[in-house]
Amino acid sequence: MAELNDEVLAEILESWFVSIRNQSAVSGADEKRWQTGLGFVTAIVTWLSTSQTSDERLQRIEQRLHRLSTLYSQLHVRKDNTVETVRSLPASTIEALYALLDPKSPHNPFGRDKTRWRVFVAFVLMLHQGLRRGEVLLLAADAVKSAYDHKQRRTRYWLNVQDNEYEEADRDPRYSKPSIKTVHSIRQVPVSELTADVVRTYVENYRGRPGHSFLLNSQANTPLSTETLTKVFAQISRCLPIEAVKELNDRTGKTVVTPHDLRHSCVVVRLHQLLEHGDPMDEALQKLRTFFGWSKTSTMPSRYARGVFEDRLAGVWNDAFDDRVALLRALPKSV
Repeated sequence: MAELNDEVLAEILESWFVSIRNQSAVSGADEKRWQTGLGFVTAIVTWLSTSQTSDERLQRIEQRLHRLSTLYSQLHVRKDNTVETVRSLPASTIEALYALLDPKSPHNPFGRDKTRWRVFVAFVLMLHQGLRRGEVLLLAADAVKSAYDHKQRRTRYWLNVQDNEYEEADRDPRYSKPSIKTVHSIRQVPVSELTADVVRTYVENYRGRPGHSFLLNSQANTPLSTETLTKVFAQISRCLPIEAVKELNDRTGKTVVTPHDLRHSCVVVRLHQLLEHGDPMDEALQKLRTFFGWSKTSTMPSRYARGVFEDRLAGVWNDAFDDRVALLRALPKSV
């Protein structure tokens, strides 16, 4: 580099690239190392050439340097051709989560009733409504709406997924402020009566009366934070039965459950239900876009199509919680 010999530098760079590429196992760290090294050489040679050369030689070196930079910056050590498979949680994991997070369960890892109900509400909304973590944390206490449908002669419930209209974003005290991912994420989704009842029970009996309007309230009477919700699921994962963790690892390669895993599982089950009701795949995928907040051009819905044919989740739950009414048997009317 000190001699500004672009031909020798080209040979060195090419040899180094080949030596990295021919390793038995090449990782993303190797790709980063290559790009960092290339950037370093380019920066140093550019600096030397501008400070040590005449205008004529400088122009020649810059031309060669530009050629080298253009040529080698397009070389990549690792090209990931694998297609990510979005996997739902196994049925045994879902069953274990239901049993564990039942607010009345003796095995519930959280001691306080308020904490148990807060976690249960978050679990239900992410698993049954497919909400993202940030969307759950933004919900207002009155996010679940209802109205009487005269045509169907029943009360219908829905959930508005949007920024909290009662709070200003810049006044949110949380360090990691939750937000709506895209404009397409602002949506309205149907909610079952039992889901609405779970939320109502929490709001009326366990949320308390904090000085903010967010649905999920922490023990300190502040909006529940992203970090706390993440830690909650880490704690839940440590309490899962050994056999459930083993199947989770065998099927997904993971030993912990994250909030987004619940959304994945919801998508797979919803798609399965739509196909079971006779919707063509194309139409079903379009409906998913509306329900889960994806744009018309997003490829996310099609990535779940593979998972829907794994029937192990089909009997675990449905829209009305028919298989889980027992968990809600003790909903109190007041405290």
